[in-house]
Amino acid sequence: MRPRTWVLLLAALFALLQLATVEGRDTPDSKNYVSYALSLGGADKREAARATIDHYCAGRAAMAHRAQNVDVVRFHAPDPAPRVLRECREQEWRQVEARLAAGDTAGHTVPFMPERFMRIFEVRPGYPVFLLPFVTLFGVTWGVWAAGVVITCAGGVLTYLVLRALAVPVPLALTGQALFLVLPCGTTAMRPMTEGLLLALTLAALWGCALVLGGTRPRAGLALVGCALLALFTVKHSQALFLGLCLAAAGTAVAVRRRRRGLPSGRGAVALAAVGCAGMLGTLLVSRLLDYPSTSESVQDLLTDHFARPDRERPWAEFFQLQGNFWMEWARRQMGEPLFVAALAAGALGALRRPAFGAFLAGAACTGLLNQAGHPDINIWGDRLITLAWLLPVLGVPLLLEPVLRRAVVPAQGAAVEPVG
Repeated sequence: MRPRTWVLLLAALFALLQLATVEGRDTPDSKNYVSYALSLGGADKREAARATIDHYCAGRAAMAHRAQNVDVVRFHAPDPAPRVLRECREQEWRQVEARLAAGDTAGHTVPFMPERFMRIFEVRPGYPVFLLPFVTLFGVTWGVWAAGVVITCAGGVLTYLVLRALAVPVPLALTGQALFLVLPCGTTAMRPMTEGLLLALTLAALWGCALVLGGTRPRAGLALVGCALLALFTVKHSQALFLGLCLAAAGTAVAVRRRRRGLPSGRGAVALAAVGCAGMLGTLLVSRLLDYPSTSESVQDLLTDHFARPDRERPWAEFFQLQGNFWMEWARRQMGEPLFVAALAAGALGALRRPAFGAFLAGAACTGLLNQAGHPDINIWGDRLITLAWLLPVLGVPLLLEPVLRRAVVPAQGAAVEPVG
């Protein structure tokens, strides 16, 4: 079969497997994005609230039903789903009704939380805009599911395209696609959150880097990187800032390394560094002009449990103390389950085989670490904030296996043409 057929088959197989869990992937923040999308589609606050709450609470009920089915003590008890659904709806409506009655009706999102917290989501229209056609055509439940499948499969296809742009053999490019789908980045991308788009757009930027460094289509590659940074700004502007910074650092490192070896700095690396700088500075400037929530506001949100408590008087001192505590606990947990660290090590070894592109790959993976460092909350389920770091093994492991495959293929080809006797 043609390579594109294998790519489509992998995507179709992944989509079929996701039918096992249509409901129950939501996090509390998912309500904000879903209500934002419904508002963009013309729903008023109460209509958006009703559809969002019904979807969210149905997911909670489905999870409660699945959990009891395998509870060794209560598996034969009455189904808890109706009770969970009723209590969830009552709780969510109680909060929303109180804020609507208080006149909290500004913006696109339903006021599930205080206005100061909801402002953080108001400046992230990218994912709701992406979600809008799906919920319009298929309704909230199937629309959210379909959007997750599309964006996750797109991430897998982009992984394949990045590796093929690096001239990696088709079997290993397909391996990269499969790794994206089965590793935690695929699980996280399926959730109705921004991470799926962040992963896909970061992969698009890396595809642009591969095209530029390979010299095949440098202008198209630079345009792709620039468009990815622009789109990232609409999805989560802090991620555009991090990626621009890391691309600029990677391009500078590649150029300096080449100069120290007595080689030209390389127009591609310098151009990518320039685009990264432009993205970083543009993000800072535009976010300031649009009065987006500042870094200090994000720190206060973290330390006050989403502004449920008074602002901290010395937020930065507490923030850096929490940083130290977080990473010590994070490292302790990784020692107990070192899959992530081992995968990063294998990916780094693969990235070293392509030093120029590897620098940009490492930079993209570092955005996951920066994102996690900006939110040192050990209780965020699923390690979703650091998910972008999984791109290092997703792309690095196929690069690491490349010489193994080539050594296996070349002798086989030689044996095929060896004269008999």
